[in-house]
Amino acid sequence: MPINKIKATGRGKAAVAAAVLAAASSGWTAYVASRPDPAVAAIHAAIDKGLTPPAVDLAAKVLIKPWEGLVSHAHWDTFAKKYDICYGDTLINGKPVTAGMSFTAEQCLAILKVRLVRDYYLPLVDGVKDYAIAPVSVQASMLSGAYNFGVVAAKNSSTARFVTKHEYFTACIAQTAFNKAGKGKNRKVVQGLVNRRENGDAQRIGEAELCVSGLDKVK
Repeated sequence: MPINKIKATGRGKAAVAAAVLAAASSGWTAYVASRPDPAVAAIHAAIDKGLTPPAVDLAAKVLIKPWEGLVSHAHWDTFAKKYDICYGDTLINGKPVTAGMSFTAEQCLAILKVRLVRDYYLPLVDGVKDYAIAPVSVQASMLSGAYNFGVVAAKNSSTARFVTKHEYFTACIAQTAFNKAGKGKNRKVVQGLVNRRENGDAQRIGEAELCVSGLDKVK
């Protein structure tokens, strides 16, 4: 269970509404709706056409960018013992990040979206039954979680099981369980992860906050 009460917010609803509008203006909504294929096939076709899923846009701009933070110049991660850049990328075009690399904010966002689609969004679409038809806020929140704690964990999570059952509010709440860091006896709840998983902070929207803000009915 979450530590704090999860509730829809004005900023969460505004973010979801903006994503829905952007999906319509980009051609995503009309293209997917016009396809005779099942949802999963329609999504693959839209991505092959070069369109960006609204959940990817929403997760990237509202959740991942604010919580991960932008690193424009290659940074040495003393814990992982490797260079990273942008939003935690250690590989660019399949090659390790090296000292001296730098990218603009726009380039980093483009890199992030490509990575999200390839390594996280499509695996969730293909690996979690009915993820493809879940509300965009649910998709985006689960996508942000997968980016943070791993796509395999996301696919095997109780959140995924509730998504498959179309129990979306419960799915939003279930992901708040991923609020710990460390190993063995040193594993403990981290306040920063609680904020990210739940209601965010003054500047950033939380995953569960966004998740429930896109639902028609919230308990």
